[in-house]
Amino acid sequence: MKFSLAGFNRTKASRVAFDAATFLLVRGNTRQRRSEAMKRSGVCAIVALASTLLIEPALAEIIALKAGHLIDPATATVSQNKIVLIEGAKIVDVVDRMPVPAPARVIDLSASWVLPGLMDLHTHLSYDYTAALCTNYLAHGNGYRTLMGLRNAQDMLRAGFTTVRDVGNAGQYADTDLRRAIEAGLFVGPTIVNAGKIIAPFGGQQDAVSHDVGPCWNYEYIDADGVEEVRKAVRTNLFYGARVIKLVSDARGGTHGVYTEEEIRVAAEEAHRAGVTLAVHAKDDLTAKAAVLGGADSIEHAYAVTDPVLKLMKQKGTYLVNTDIPLSHVLAGNPANPAVARERARAKLARLRRAYDLGVLIAFGTDVTHDLPGRDRGRMSLDFIDVWLEAGIGSPYIVKAMTTHGARLMRIDGERGAIAKGQYADLIATPANPLDDARVLAEVSFVMKEGRVVARTGSPE
Repeated sequence: MKFSLAGFNRTKASRVAFDAATFLLVRGNTRQRRSEAMKRSGVCAIVALASTLLIEPALAEIIALKAGHLIDPATATVSQNKIVLIEGAKIVDVVDRMPVPAPARVIDLSASWVLPGLMDLHTHLSYDYTAALCTNYLAHGNGYRTLMGLRNAQDMLRAGFTTVRDVGNAGQYADTDLRRAIEAGLFVGPTIVNAGKIIAPFGGQQDAVSHDVGPCWNYEYIDADGVEEVRKAVRTNLFYGARVIKLVSDARGGTHGVYTEEEIRVAAEEAHRAGVTLAVHAKDDLTAKAAVLGGADSIEHAYAVTDPVLKLMKQKGTYLVNTDIPLSHVLAGNPANPAVARERARAKLARLRRAYDLGVLIAFGTDVTHDLPGRDRGRMSLDFIDVWLEAGIGSPYIVKAMTTHGARLMRIDGERGAIAKGQYADLIATPANPLDDARVLAEVSFVMKEGRVVARTGSPE
């Protein structure tokens, strides 16, 4: 139940009425007692009314959403002509067509395909890659980073992403402030599962810095070497509001940036004890294998991981969040060597296809860190669907990776990722069936977040 100022005032009023009634009933002045006894029934009625206002919250609006085609991504099935009944933020039932309850507000999506809101498992909402790592915080203070994150989060929501996992590079916990502001209802935005600062061996992801400059990367990262430093770094992030733990294990100029299996394991243990998951940035076998054996819930990127490690991921149930950037995005950035960019893109496509064929669980993630001209991060994130299709992965799996798999990886599948009784009312609609062609997800015509319509074609709300 949400508390409001009006609710507080009613509570205060009921207490005042109750105190006044008690005082009058026990007052010792006999003459006044006789006089007040005549009014007693009226006072008690006031007390009863105030108590009723205190106990019974205002009824939430009931919405009857008519879904012409209702998609279950987990099973890749479509039910026809359903009514999704929503009260407040949650779905209370999904029923066949029936007379709509009289007080309900009707939303007619009879001509649309309705499915759960999309999820992006690898975002950096409060980061602009066009600024160098160590100068990012100086150029963009924490307040700016939070506001930039808000804009990017709302762009993601309007594009259909009702939940995002934000995996670091948010300055001094700007991601926590952003998440809390949205949760408090100060702004409308997607559900954010945030990582706080990225944990890494000394140096973060900074390539090289003069000793005279000092550890400037600490604005974005926590240095942690050895089991106990990793343990403390995880606990620090949890204290400052992290909802997922992110480690970077990356061989930079050798092995000084690589975490051992033991270091990964203590991070996983601390994260899981707190009820959150562990994501590990790892690009190759050297870094990914230790992360999988150490208990990571997901491997981010895995660009050069070979089949033996992919098979290990399948065996352990470790998710791949592949973040394969569309070639169009790369070329728009004017790479020094377009031919090399194309070859790298082909290699990533081949790896994605091999992971899929081997049965590795894959969740949709993008790693968008800047805007292209005329395109916000929400629209850019939807471009990544083309990569999956180019790799030969079918649309039903893509839709599942963007909904069901994301919810399961974040361990929120009991409350999000499906259109079912008890789930939050996070849902979108498209003009055609995305199970036939996932590219139609770029044409989202309706977005609802926790029972509130936030976007509708021709009528944003």
